This record gives sequence, structure tokens and C-alpha cells, in this order.
Amino acid sequence: MASYRAASSLLFTLMFALILSTHGGGIAIYWGQNGNEGTLAETCNTGDYDFVNLAFLATFGNGQTPMINLAGHCDPYSNGCTSLSDDIKTCQSKGIKVILSIGGGAGSYYLA
Repeated sequence: MASYRAASSLLFTLMFALILSTHGGGIAIYWGQNGNEGTLAETCNTGDYDFVNLAFLATFGNGQTPMINLAGHCDPYSNGCTSLSDDIKTCQSKGIKVILSIGGGAGSYYLA
């Protein structure tokens, strides 16, 4: 009986340690498709997110010039999206992963 209790206690301790050391997934958000969502830096400064998906790289591949669609946040045709570099660095300095989402609901894209 004592060995059963010892084994049960050890199993409980190991499971408790596993639960405490498990890092679940973080919260992610798509940013870039709503003109009223604020800047990327403001989104990251909320502290609510672990991942920010920039939405969307809507044109790429098959010899096309890559083009991002950020719903009015910036104008890619005049290199206006280069100002996002500082916002991306702000997010990354807070440990937030910034990911470029490719494709989207509409666009011209090819993966070979």
C-alpha cells in the first residue's frame, strides 16, 4: 500500500510540474484590414497579443512585383509602407512575433 501512495504522489508531482512548465499558445491578431484599428505600434502596445499577422501580401510570385494590401494604413504604390518598419521593431522589442500573412480573400498570388 505504501508503494502505491508513493507512486501516486510521484505521478501527481510530475503531472503538476508538467502543467506548470507547459507554455500554451499565445493570442494572435490580424492587423491591417480595418482602417479604424489604430497603428501597428498601438496594437502591440496594448499588451494583449503574442503574435501579429500583417494582412495581407496579396500579390506575389509568378514574376509579379510583391504588393501588400493594408486597407489604407499605407500606400504601397509610393513606398508608403516603409514607415511600418519602426512599428514592427516596436512590436518585436516587446517580444511580439510579427508575421506576414500571404494570400488573402482576393489578390493575385502563385506558389510553385
